[in-house]
Amino acid sequence: MAGLRLGPLLRYVDWDTGGSATIWVEADRPCTAQVRCADGAGGSVRTFQIEGHHYALVPVTGLTPGTSTAYEVLLDGVRVWPLPDSGFPPSTIASPALSGPGRPASGLRVTFGSCRQSVPPPGRHGPHGPDALDTLAAQLAADPEAVRPDVLLLLGDQVYADALSQDTRQWLAARRDLREAPGAQVADYEEYTRLYYESWLDPEIRWLLSTVPSLQIFDDHDVIDDWNTSAAWLAEMRATPWWRERVLSGLMSYWVYQHLGNLSPAELASDELYGAVRESPDGTDLLRAFAARADADPGTVRWSYRRDFGRNRLLMVDTRAARVLAEDGRAMLDPVEQQWLRENALAGHGSYDHLLIGSSLPWLMPPLIHDAETWNAALCRGERGPRWARIGENLRRRSDLEHWAAFPASFAALTDLIEEVGTGPRAPATVCVLSGDVHHAYVAEPRIPSTARVFQLTCSPVHNSIHTAVKWGFRLGWSRTGRWLGRGFSRHGRTGRPPLSWRRTGGPWFGNQLMTLALVGRTARLRLDQARKERKRARLVTVLDRDLTAAE
Repeated sequence: MAGLRLGPLLRYVDWDTGGSATIWVEADRPCTAQVRCADGAGGSVRTFQIEGHHYALVPVTGLTPGTSTAYEVLLDGVRVWPLPDSGFPPSTIASPALSGPGRPASGLRVTFGSCRQSVPPPGRHGPHGPDALDTLAAQLAADPEAVRPDVLLLLGDQVYADALSQDTRQWLAARRDLREAPGAQVADYEEYTRLYYESWLDPEIRWLLSTVPSLQIFDDHDVIDDWNTSAAWLAEMRATPWWRERVLSGLMSYWVYQHLGNLSPAELASDELYGAVRESPDGTDLLRAFAARADADPGTVRWSYRRDFGRNRLLMVDTRAARVLAEDGRAMLDPVEQQWLRENALAGHGSYDHLLIGSSLPWLMPPLIHDAETWNAALCRGERGPRWARIGENLRRRSDLEHWAAFPASFAALTDLIEEVGTGPRAPATVCVLSGDVHHAYVAEPRIPSTARVFQLTCSPVHNSIHTAVKWGFRLGWSRTGRWLGRGFSRHGRTGRPPLSWRRTGGPWFGNQLMTLALVGRTARLRLDQARKERKRARLVTVLDRDLTAAE
């Protein structure tokens, strides 16, 4: 009898007709996976196989718009979800109510964050404090009537391939000699599956992901710290005997566990790789060849994607694999990816009220850090000679100087695009860049002559920590002293001033946290909740609740 190894994860929910969804599962053997809803909706599909593991992305059809229906999962006709005596409310699919074709009657609630290390087993106290996502799950489970997010945006570092828990290290040690590279880091596909089990089998997280749709994108730790930080870094990694297996396994597992669920049923139907994998008795070689092509020639593969939620548009941008690393042409996005972003931001301009750009890495950083990254990029491309170029490369890796500011042409291009989209009578009410990565939260606003309100909304971590010295560094980065120091970097690197200025209008906040953006018509409200332990239990405490569209 087939068993459920992981999932279910509710991924895509249709906002055009309100009638369909997709649910991801992993089984322990080949089988037919079926989703059966209380209102008669449902669907079934055969599993596909990758590296001896069996997966299904079940298309659910027949949903009634404006309803929330409980569902169950069956494998070969035997119910495997909900789990017996789970103690959690039923997993449900909430289909948006429509006031007309493609026009949801209600607004959109987006909860987002990044950087989540898995929770230690029960009875152990981890070093990072309470998990914000776990705390959100517990609060929603305890109050079935509570308002839930319409979608979770997980903006990178869903798993940490290079920072393992004690339990996973012990599991690896029983499998191979950790004295050999890559040591206590994941080495292959099987070890990546262990990271997802450890993270997504947490009972609260498992229930939350089964009932709230999620959209995801990778960042560096999903593969390795500093992934694709520079051409020199990549050359060094490719010279090691273990890197190829690591990066191919990282991309393969990302495609299976995260990327597929980001796609709509129509996109899945036209995806040649997905079709070939499903038709093959074993799709491992097909997926491996795809991952090898993605690593060798990133321009041939797109990990970015677009989702429209009624009159709200999300563009989730790949800021890791789509980079151009040559020092004389560094870019956050290669030309094809940059054109994709531009076309999708301008397509139907005037038909959406809010544009959300999901970028794991922030666009607007503390000014001192921005200037330091731009200065560093100038050094690395040789503006101050070979010796400074070597110093710059060392600094880049040690200090993670690889955000949008480290790619000055890309920073300017994104700035120009945001100003173009946000200006004129057809402009949306807001353009918001949603980011994580930097282990603190803040709100920043650029000074640009746009019609729309423009925001950098950064929220990180969901469950991680930051050294005290780094906290002070970020505080300094926003200060007047930091701005003065930044001008010194600019003079030394001969970089000039940034193409725009910006100011911090919220934060910085440190701790495990989540932001929620509530969009109703042309209004936008932002809330920041932090997970805090009080009286031996964790709860979310609201530290910011702000109307982003209110007149200043």
